[in-house]
Amino acid sequence: MTAIHRRVAVTALLGLLAGRALADANTDEFFRAIRQDNDAAVRSLLARGFNPNTKDEKGTPGLVVALQEGALRVASLLIDSPRLVPETRNAADESPLMMAALKGHAELARRLIARDADVNKPGWTPLHYAATGGHLEIMRLLLEEHAFIDAQSPNGTTPLMMAASYGTPEAVKLLIEAGADISMRNQKGMSALDFAQRAERQNSVELLLTALRWKLRGGAPRGQW
Repeated sequence: MTAIHRRVAVTALLGLLAGRALADANTDEFFRAIRQDNDAAVRSLLARGFNPNTKDEKGTPGLVVALQEGALRVASLLIDSPRLVPETRNAADESPLMMAALKGHAELARRLIARDADVNKPGWTPLHYAATGGHLEIMRLLLEEHAFIDAQSPNGTTPLMMAASYGTPEAVKLLIEAGADISMRNQKGMSALDFAQRAERQNSVELLLTALRWKLRGGAPRGQW
């Protein structure tokens, strides 16, 4: 390699390193602005061409971080970005719509669905997460958008099981009335009733027992509650 070639190679390497340093600095600025809910700073980065789908060192996209931390101004801005890929997920395969469903951000969930976010992704779904938080408005929204009511997580857990264990009696009732299968069991052989009993959710236990009695009679409990 001639001296000229060496100088060209060194210059190219220095340019590459400088570019990486700038990208890292922008990424740090991006996530710092998210955690501060500083939409002006994020808007400035996006205007300079920064990728709104950028992930942090743990593999979490900016929008998921914003939704997790309640940075709703930034979340709204990112959802509106034409370059946003709504199904950019974190290392646990959680999508922005799942996080909005878990945190109860109904309007943001609606806007993500309008951006073609996946209501029925494989594995854990937005409906599982909405049921876990007992967020009725989002549950209704997802069901209206044809969310599979008996979706099964990788271990066979359904939204009704999550509502029974972690959600609210109102979430359990909504799913039962919408047609959730109360007899399903996960890979450990546990039903929604088992989940409710283990979590000592007595109101949900009573709802599920009533639904089971009506199922045995071949009817539905809608008008009896």
